[in-house]
Amino acid sequence: MSSANLSIRLDLPQPYLLFLGDTVDAGYAKTAFGLRDWAPELCIGELACSADAISLGLPKLSPAEARARGARSMIIGVANIGGRILDSWMPSLLDALAAGLDLVAGMHTRLADTPELVEAAKHHQRRLIDVRTPLAGIPTATGRKRSGKRLLAVGTDCALGKKYTALSIARAFKQRGVDADFRATGQTGIMIAGSGMPMDAVISDFEAGAAEVLSPDAAPGHWDVIEGQGSLFHPAYAAVSLGLLHGSQPDVIVVCHEPGRTHVLGLDGYPLPSIEETIDLNLRLGRRTNPNIRCGGVSLNTSKMPEDAARQLFAAESKRLGVPVADPIRGGAEFERLIDHCLSGER
Repeated sequence: MSSANLSIRLDLPQPYLLFLGDTVDAGYAKTAFGLRDWAPELCIGELACSADAISLGLPKLSPAEARARGARSMIIGVANIGGRILDSWMPSLLDALAAGLDLVAGMHTRLADTPELVEAAKHHQRRLIDVRTPLAGIPTATGRKRSGKRLLAVGTDCALGKKYTALSIARAFKQRGVDADFRATGQTGIMIAGSGMPMDAVISDFEAGAAEVLSPDAAPGHWDVIEGQGSLFHPAYAAVSLGLLHGSQPDVIVVCHEPGRTHVLGLDGYPLPSIEETIDLNLRLGRRTNPNIRCGGVSLNTSKMPEDAARQLFAAESKRLGVPVADPIRGGAEFERLIDHCLSGER
């Protein structure tokens, strides 16, 4: 099998019922929110197994009701620390299979390794689809400089907007007539794009090689806009971030941050690095495989801020940091300047 065929391509049964379990923190429901925001036409409704669970604002449906409305699968839209399938979820998962829905998940714990689900799926003649399963045969990295151009979203932490940033930038590039592809590196991005590489499921020695496979040689004017994973400063997930940085060989990085977040999500003993530290470390380590790497700007997740305060923050941070600062979801002139700078080729 050639390396070009090693990125996952999906043919998921659509549309979906999105399962939220008993998750109360939106930071652990990135898959559900990502699908709602970037593939709304595929999302029939939501299901939770706790009254305290977060909501997507979609119709609350049982598996049978969702099936009656045309749903063909239920996607587990949440991921806890460690990616485990919880016992409290099992009745809902079994109900979905009994109602005629396939199950789709991107958890570290695979559906296919859960005997109760395997037995139920066989009984109801349904499929268990595990997205977070890299194909065999991923090579180690070569470090060879590839043709084409690449942009990588990096961050000060997890779950603060790297996927949304990459999707927004890829869309903006295309709107300007630039040949560009979004390259997914996590389960949600893969579900949205239909293909990609589940980087955090790749054995460490092959991380950089997987990133090379994900963004192969391309035409000189083509851009691969690559979804980032983790953070170089994260005490648990820095390894995947470094492998992705080295293997993707980005010409441009965009640093993602959530104003107001002071500590690593779920690890209060670890303060977040500053944006300046994040730019500096990514550029220093990125130069190992691309000496010409540069920072295209900063993406701020200002979803918790009022409009006026967000716009004022963009201006102040841009002046302080010397690069464009924007929230891609808010858009506006600030985001257009960020896109200009990413495409400008300036050092």
